[in-house]
Amino acid sequence: MPELPDVETMRRYLQATSLHQQIEEVDVRSEQLLAQTAVEELKERLIGHSFNSTRRHGKWLFVALDGDAEAFLVLHFGMTGGLKYFENMEEDPEYDRILFHFASGYHLAYIAMRKLGEVAIVDDVEAFVGKKDLGPDVLDPDLDLSAFKEVVDDRRVMAKALLMDQHELAGIGNVYADEILFQAQVHPRTRINRLSEETLEQLFGKMKSVLQEAIEHQAHPDRFPAWFLVPHRHGDGTCPRCGAGLERVKVSSRTSYFCPNCQHKKA
Repeated sequence: MPELPDVETMRRYLQATSLHQQIEEVDVRSEQLLAQTAVEELKERLIGHSFNSTRRHGKWLFVALDGDAEAFLVLHFGMTGGLKYFENMEEDPEYDRILFHFASGYHLAYIAMRKLGEVAIVDDVEAFVGKKDLGPDVLDPDLDLSAFKEVVDDRRVMAKALLMDQHELAGIGNVYADEILFQAQVHPRTRINRLSEETLEQLFGKMKSVLQEAIEHQAHPDRFPAWFLVPHRHGDGTCPRCGAGLERVKVSSRTSYFCPNCQHKKA
């Protein structure tokens, strides 16, 4: 599933390619992706307008529209979603579910191979975030160490489960939770309340730095630094720090990769 670095990369991509162009037509090819927004409403709110700016909260992308009334296109990318901006229809990507046609002759495709994404129009981003009961975006500057400690205070859940809980911290999924825990040298099944103050501070710092590093490399594992775990998350993967074979456990029904030498479980 696209996580915060992936969505931030897509936000920057849309920002660089698709702003301030009049939308001439909207081609909805998979209506089931529309969340509480009818096809007719989507077209009415978009056609004749343009994308004005972008923002992100966790794994959700919001695209502000021009005009007097505040409105936002909401994009969630499900398990395999993405965006592609192109000129010639011959470049139209496979699994395009919604196409935005610009008066400039260019197009923006919303891609969702497994049709598990979500597209909507909303008038209030904060209200939407509240309705979804999302926690703070993990890269929000307001989420400092003190605020992070308030989130984890007295929680007895496993460290990985807490990092992935979108109601507590918005943006981290299975892959980057493993990376953060590896860099902080925390076992995914260690209960968060068992971490020392020093380790908790290290976990917070790695949470911020890992996501920023991934964004800088456009969330592309092949470009990640040699010390990243992500490229090694497979059956015969080895630890980039010590060379030991990685092991797997289940946390919140998700497969977790970790190094048994570098990430010892605390009782």
